[in-house]
Amino acid sequence: MSKGPISQFIEKNYLHFNAAALVDAAKGYEEHLLDNGKMMITLAGAMSTAELGKSLAEMIRQDKVHIISCTGANLEEDIMNLVAHNSYKRVPNYRDLSPQEEWDLLENHYNRVTDTCIPEEEAFRRLQSHLYDIWNNADSKGERYFPHEFMYQMINSGVLQQYYEIDPKDSWMVAAAEKNLPIVVPGWEDSTMGNIFASYCIKGTFKPTTMKSGIEYMMWLADWYTNNCEGKGIGFFQIGGGIAGDFPICVVPMLYQDMEMHDVPFWSYFCQISDSTTSYGSYSGAVPNEKITWGKLDITTPKFIVESDATIVAPLIFAYILDL
Repeated sequence: MSKGPISQFIEKNYLHFNAAALVDAAKGYEEHLLDNGKMMITLAGAMSTAELGKSLAEMIRQDKVHIISCTGANLEEDIMNLVAHNSYKRVPNYRDLSPQEEWDLLENHYNRVTDTCIPEEEAFRRLQSHLYDIWNNADSKGERYFPHEFMYQMINSGVLQQYYEIDPKDSWMVAAAEKNLPIVVPGWEDSTMGNIFASYCIKGTFKPTTMKSGIEYMMWLADWYTNNCEGKGIGFFQIGGGIAGDFPICVVPMLYQDMEMHDVPFWSYFCQISDSTTSYGSYSGAVPNEKITWGKLDITTPKFIVESDATIVAPLIFAYILDL
């Protein structure tokens, strides 16, 4: 398929520095898929509230991504945007807010994410009311699921459709649920829905074991990786830093070093979009070569860093891969 106007603009104008790194990473991603490789995308930060679903959902529908690792916040905030978008409040002058103005947002039940405020009642409480029923049903039956599986159950039940305030085609979680896309959600407990579930456990309403754990996510990921790493292998496209990336990338050294599976392949493509300060010894700011020493990447693994804002870079790379 020939490239569309966005891709043509990128190829013509993005020739140097971080712009050139963006193009190189996009072409590397494209080549990886053409060689029948699979790709993991990791979502840190507030990419769902930044409405990355507008481009990521189509990547999922076109099988340009095969597994996602995301924070609990990204898992839930895409659905919140789906059902409460019209009640969100944008604060363009967020850099100038005083402590009193921040307090006023809290008093009015708004939680700020940079320039965007999420409404408590329309977003958090709306999801809570329906997830309660799903959690309760599983708990009473002694059934156990992963956090994303409960979200899939809620989406696929159709109970949220009455609230939709954006085109569901712009929701990456809807696209993922329709395909039953594999997702791992490390550290889900620190999300809003994770906090709410924990509160029910503290009150004795639910059992903690109803929610499958991070250790079980790692065990599941180890099985998925070994079953999908043949041929070209699995690439790693990391948006931001943090646990969404740190957790899944460790599955390879775990399999090699701790499970003694010495034929397990390294990640076969690596790209990180981050504005974290590059520094050895950190996780979010470590350069890809440092990952070689940890048994995550091979010497020959194509490696890319785009040091820029992921809300700008990721949609452009996805547009290039989608031939837009």
